[in-house]
Amino acid sequence: MSTPSYGSIKDLLVSQNADFWPALKAASGRAACFEDVLALATLKKRAISRLGSPPVEVATPLRVAILGGYSLYPLREIFEQFLFGAGYAAELWIGEYDNYVSEILDETSGIYSFQPEVIFVLPAQRRFFYSGAITDQRTVIEEQIKNDCQQLLSLMRRANQKTHADILLCNFILPAGHDLGAYRNKTLASPWNYVAQINIELGLNAPSFVHICDVNFMSARLGLMVARDRRRWFESKQIGSPTLLVAIAEEAARMVVALRRPMKKVLVLDLDNTLWGGVIGDDGLEGIEIGDTSARGEAFKAFQKYVLSLTERGVLLAVCSKNDHSKAIEPFEKHPEMVIKSNHVVCFKANWQPKSENIRAIAEELNLGLDSFVFVDDNPAEIEIVRQFLPQVSTILLTDDPSDYVSQLEDSRYFEPLSITQEDRIRSNQYIQQARYREIESSTTDMDSYLRSLEMVATISGFMREDVPRISQLINKSNQFNLTSKRRSESEVGSLLTSKAHVTCTIRLSDKFGDHGLISVLIGSIEGEVLYIDTWLMSCRVLKRQVEETALNELVRLATRSGYKKIIGRYIPSAKNGMVKSHYQNLGFATVHEADDGGEYVLEAVGYVPRQTHMSIIRRTNESSTSD
Repeated sequence: MSTPSYGSIKDLLVSQNADFWPALKAASGRAACFEDVLALATLKKRAISRLGSPPVEVATPLRVAILGGYSLYPLREIFEQFLFGAGYAAELWIGEYDNYVSEILDETSGIYSFQPEVIFVLPAQRRFFYSGAITDQRTVIEEQIKNDCQQLLSLMRRANQKTHADILLCNFILPAGHDLGAYRNKTLASPWNYVAQINIELGLNAPSFVHICDVNFMSARLGLMVARDRRRWFESKQIGSPTLLVAIAEEAARMVVALRRPMKKVLVLDLDNTLWGGVIGDDGLEGIEIGDTSARGEAFKAFQKYVLSLTERGVLLAVCSKNDHSKAIEPFEKHPEMVIKSNHVVCFKANWQPKSENIRAIAEELNLGLDSFVFVDDNPAEIEIVRQFLPQVSTILLTDDPSDYVSQLEDSRYFEPLSITQEDRIRSNQYIQQARYREIESSTTDMDSYLRSLEMVATISGFMREDVPRISQLINKSNQFNLTSKRRSESEVGSLLTSKAHVTCTIRLSDKFGDHGLISVLIGSIEGEVLYIDTWLMSCRVLKRQVEETALNELVRLATRSGYKKIIGRYIPSAKNGMVKSHYQNLGFATVHEADDGGEYVLEAVGYVPRQTHMSIIRRTNESSTSD
């Protein structure tokens, strides 16, 4: 896909062509050079003065505060431009130079009246050094490292408590000079070791609402001598070189997007010359290259190891190959060097149908949106077919060198998690279990007996601190069974733990086949004697298991216990949640009003008769569990 040139975009602005904003967004999303990004930022300012703000369908409004111990120009312009390229029109609050501590501590600070959704903090690195003697005992130095980190993270906690914003916190560049020579490794007091340990401690101790913008990693990837720029510090108080500014701004923008858009869920793999060298249909089991007997075979094995490691993050693996099924499955079941086995694959399509059709079928079987898929193939023709017929699917065209495959997948950045939960680690097994459910369900004629046979147990609780990452994950990635599609960051979810204006509920489900983990989330807001359902969502993996009825029973129980007489639910249609359009009516709610932009439905809590289910109930609190 070609990127429009600066000149052509400028011409669109001059002629006030409707394609200007989309073209500028596309160019901003692909810009990499400091000068190019600044030129696009200048063009955007000119466009706003002539045309007004970009339309919402091009860029969603977002409030971001930037503060720190450096000059924030031109970083702010570059960051804002990368956000625009990702689909966000940022309204910025910019702190004063090196005034971030006071701006956070001051109750009357403008940052608090601004109420940012995200706070981007670049703390002053010059404040983080060992103040004692270089020969001090290790325990003494470690104590100062601990105190320095605690003070910075306490500052971030205060900012979050006042705003409920997610915080992007930059860590620090390691020193690039030769000072101390080899002795730098013998003491934590050396600038190199002190800063390195600070970075580690910040990452390990950061609360869930603090996300480390890894300047340390970025500077190492660029090269410390490229990233640092002492002259720019003395002349204009910049954090580093123009190249580093671009890297920081792009990374921060990517992190903001990741807070609102979950990582990809499914990796669809070709087989021949992707998971192994050669063609299984021609070369046979003994002829394919995989394993430690050759450099090429070892590279394919390393790729498989990396792919399999993604399942620890909750990524599902699927196969889509033009092959005879019996031949294609053979290496997974018989080859001793294969790392990925058939039980690691949630959906296996090996036939002679177009790959675009097979990927669509995989999406239907898994009940997942195509925009959560990544397709990997070494054949440019197959990649192009998928791009044309399934533009929602992200694609990676592998090179002809398997030693590059891991880097290509890593650098695509499609599978970077903000957090990893226990549910992520068992997700593949859960989807494989789904096939067993479908087999049983299709063979039974008595749904009541089928549900009873599952021996289901629902564990119900209000929001708990340890569940916050998983709750936020579900809220931000659930599209189909999601009545309002309202998104919340981990920080926003955390704020509900102590909210007196909300009722919260989570449901975990297990049955005789295994544990499905946390699969449903409900949030209610309180207005007088009415409980408004702000959020109701559920994993589609547990459809038709009476989780909906169980959730409603619990919601009414909570409402009546607190004296709320009515429960009002809203349905806000989206491109993906049509399946729940009649959800409230199906559960006995009366229609208040319906329109193209959604509907409102009411249920009288007083006199409600709980719906019968085949679900055993365990209610969990911070102190104990009780069973019904």
